[in-house]
Amino acid sequence: MSLAGSHPRQDGPARGRPRSEAVERAIIEGVMKLLEEGVPLAELSIERIARTAGVGKAAIYRRWSGKEELFVDVMRAADPPDPELPGTSARDDLVVLLEALRRRGLANRSSAILHNVHVQMKSSPAIWQAYRRSVVAPRRRTGLEVLRRGQRDGELRADVDVELLYDLFLGPLLVRAVLDPDADLPDDLAARVVDTLLDGLRPGGARGGGSPAVSSPPVSSPPPAP
Repeated sequence: MSLAGSHPRQDGPARGRPRSEAVERAIIEGVMKLLEEGVPLAELSIERIARTAGVGKAAIYRRWSGKEELFVDVMRAADPPDPELPGTSARDDLVVLLEALRRRGLANRSSAILHNVHVQMKSSPAIWQAYRRSVVAPRRRTGLEVLRRGQRDGELRADVDVELLYDLFLGPLLVRAVLDPDADLPDDLAARVVDTLLDGLRPGGARGGGSPAVSSPPVSSPPPAP
């Protein structure tokens, strides 16, 4: 699996040599090559990775503290890159965030190796926690900030917990992309989910705006049995 177009790491040791980025790419591609050959994550040693990538072990340890940190970067490189938010409205940003999740779901379906790595990663608590800390948590913080900005700007009701809101927006995509691998993921799914939820989350919307509800006439009690 070629990662020539993958985005570079956002943190970690500073690179001091011109070919440092190429070496890093070679190491990540070496890990992916071993995984594609069926080597389980648990059996990937630094020595084997270095040999496959054609580098010394020191080149790996200069960039990553260990396998957990390296595997997180492998997953980050294999994933579609996180999108840049337009910032025009909470609605627009939410659509972009959910569309990125839909695309990651499609990527997992089309890439057996990516799907298998996700499964294996969850069986390793250390790797899974590193992935959650480095990838999942920052994505969640971004989503929560979008919702808080929407509340400040009057796009969303201020009385709803943003942590709960975030889960409500992500839930339908996660069900279809993760829990049900055969579920449909149409192009307009992200916009439909966002707009459906926003109908009930705008201030004065479903609870106070629009036409008043029409009361149903009382239902008469049936006559007592003779």
